[in-house]
Amino acid sequence: MRLGVLDVGSNTVHLLVVDAHHGAHPWPAHSEKAVIRLAEQIGRDGELTVAAADALVAAVNEAKMAAARLTADDLLAFATSAVRDATNAPEVLARVRAETGVLLQVLPGADEARMTFLAVRRWFGWSAGRLLVLDIGGGSLELAAGIDEEPEFAQSLPLGAGRLTRDWLELGPDSARTPSAAAVAKLEAYVEEMLDTVVDDTAEIGWDRAAATSKTFRTLARLAGAAPSSAGLWAPRRLSQTGLRQVIGFIRHIPPSELAELEGVSARRAHQLLAGAIVAEAAMRRLGVRELDICPWALREGVILRRLDLLEPALGPRQPV
Repeated sequence: MRLGVLDVGSNTVHLLVVDAHHGAHPWPAHSEKAVIRLAEQIGRDGELTVAAADALVAAVNEAKMAAARLTADDLLAFATSAVRDATNAPEVLARVRAETGVLLQVLPGADEARMTFLAVRRWFGWSAGRLLVLDIGGGSLELAAGIDEEPEFAQSLPLGAGRLTRDWLELGPDSARTPSAAAVAKLEAYVEEMLDTVVDDTAEIGWDRAAATSKTFRTLARLAGAAPSSAGLWAPRRLSQTGLRQVIGFIRHIPPSELAELEGVSARRAHQLLAGAIVAEAAMRRLGVRELDICPWALREGVILRRLDLLEPALGPRQPV
């Protein structure tokens, strides 16, 4: 079947269309993104602005038409932290449904962690043993751990790179300055405080292999010397505590406008990189993770895999009784 997955995140609306069937590798047939930065368009009252809702409706409608052109058999649409945290989310979701016909479902943070864990488990397989998965998005940090495809522990914290950049560092994509030492110190203290709520529970489960996914981790790994995207999907990529600390040491002194010029750094996310790095370093240190394996599969792939698991497996020729 051809399946479309529409992911409404804090920064982008991403449509991924894959060809797959039960038990098969979901091969991408098409991918497109619209950058609308929902997380940056939440007012002081906690509501998504009218402009943000307008942009969301337009992006969802474009994605729906693209999925139809590509003859997708089904379209799974979901939203994560930016919509989840908006106080007017029900009204915005109702408008999306009324004007586009798309039912946009909000994923709870724990479910986001579970779906991402499933994708990483399938990528590395059972040989990974007990698995720990970290995922830094625009609005939240997801952690999950366990030995099966359903994690024993799944938690979401409001430690997304975009959220922290906006609330603590006050940087924009074109900022020509770096945050003050005092602002960075306050952010570090806040991250430590938030991690206090999950460190013991996560450590109690334990793991044999620690992995990470998301654009933030991939970018940090690239700056620490991991293979570029041109090396292909299958190239092993890792991020060590030592390498991450070295990366933080130089990016905290480089303004986003200059960071965006480095290979592997997205211009639209450069201003969020320092906050993401602070979360990554604190999480690795507090959990005792020396090195992370970077997984190319994440939430979207997890949603696809869960959907494919619901399909009836193809039956072979009937055997004589």
